Amino acid sequence: MSLGFLIAISLGLGIAAWLGFLWSVRSGQYDDPEGPKYRMLDDDDESTPKGRDAKRMDGREDER
Repeated sequence: MSLGFLIAISLGLGIAAWLGFLWSVRSGQYDDPEGPKYRMLDDDDESTPKGRDAKRMDGREDER
């Protein structure tokens, strides 16, 4: 076998693998079906605390 033939085969296999990967990403093979049900249970760290000493989103004290 010649070196050019082996290079052509390796390039062909590499392109075929890349196209297979692109197809699998676009068809949703890597989507996470379990994620949304666990994300709704996570605490929301960005929510503002309620009460007399609550701070506003811009960092200033709540004026009451």
